[in-house]
Amino acid sequence: MISKEFTPKRTVCKVTLTLPEDWAKKEVVVAGSFNNWDTGSEKLEKKKGKWTTTLRLKPENEYKFKYLIDGERWENDDAADKYVPNEFGTEDSVINIGK
Repeated sequence: MISKEFTPKRTVCKVTLTLPEDWAKKEVVVAGSFNNWDTGSEKLEKKKGKWTTTLRLKPENEYKFKYLIDGERWENDDAADKYVPNEFGTEDSVINIGK
């Protein structure tokens, strides 16, 4: 699940990413164009039976991303705004942040 909430002046969009607990045993990391695909900076926290994190992203942009599950496999988000091909022959999830 992806939820988007703008700050009052709409200068930042808080994007909350939530995945079911059974997606991973140990950890979930989100990497994408918003963090230069860094697999060490945005870990999801396990809370109340779900994996979750909130990103602060700039409006009027599109961001590619994927989840790294247990350090082993890459997965897309079922709730992404769209999917685009990548250079590895698979697809990346995309979050579109409007105005």
